[in-house]
Order: sequence, then structure tokens, then C-alpha cells
Amino acid sequence: MINRRLMPTFVLSLAAVAATSGCGSAAPWVEVKGQRYEVELAMDDASRMQGLMFRDAMAEDHGMLFVFEREEPQAFWMRNTRIPLDILYFDGALRFVSVAAGAPPCTTQQCPSYPSKGPARFVLELNAGHARRLGLAPGDVLTLDPALRARLSPAPRDSTAPR
Repeated sequence: MINRRLMPTFVLSLAAVAATSGCGSAAPWVEVKGQRYEVELAMDDASRMQGLMFRDAMAEDHGMLFVFEREEPQAFWMRNTRIPLDILYFDGALRFVSVAAGAPPCTTQQCPSYPSKGPARFVLELNAGHARRLGLAPGDVLTLDPALRARLSPAPRDSTAPR
């Protein structure tokens, strides 16, 4: 039994332990050209297939990061996606490859595909207009939250290494 006089100290101690133990850890993030985005992760086939379908909105500082096992040409479509998006492709070293800017929503059975202009392993979907505002150029590097980076297998290649 806890002494009533010690109860405030006990409660504060529990709160301190919870705050430092990783409980309620922050959402993963990525950063490109100094702009940070909180991201949802699509790291398996089911979550990659679902993507941002059926969403009516996405916060301006949010996105979805698709992670693939291999670096290869990627192509995305917007079927059942209700918000226009910028689709940013990054290679296995997290270098910017290309963008499909302002991909419009598609609610029909026949939706166009938006392919990368080179092999990509990471794809970042942001609200339409962000790619233009960021002024991305080939080779710009995507920075990953260290906790997210530690979860990836294989780890991204060193972005300073030759392609």
C-alpha cells in the first residue's frame, strides 16, 4: 500500500517513466529540402495497395512513405484516391529521381499510371503542389527519421556513393 503523502511523488515518477520509455512515441517523419513531413508508412503489399485511397483530406505537413524491398522502376495510380497528390520517387540511396506532380484523383475503372523516370525504392506522396514549392532537383536527398531508418532492411545505401 502506498502512503498518501507519497502518492504525488509516485504519480510523477510513473509519468516520468512513461515519458522516457518510448510509450506514445512520435509518428515517423521524413525531411526533404529542410521541410519535415509526418508520414504514414506503407511497407507491405497490403498497405502499399491501399495507399491513400478513400481519404478526403491530408494535413499539409503529412504524407505517406512507400518502402519497397528492391530498387526498380515504380508506377503508381490514383484509383479511388480523392485528393490530388505529388508522387516523389527516390532511389535506394534516398536520392530524388523524379516526380509525378499534381496527379489528379481518379474514381473510374481506367486510371492512368504515373511511372518513375528511373529505378526507385522509396516513394513519398504529398499533397499536390509541395514538389513545386520545394524546388526538387535530381539527386536531392530524402532524410529519414532515425528510428524509421533503423527498421529498414536492407538499409538505404549511402547517398554519397556513386550510383
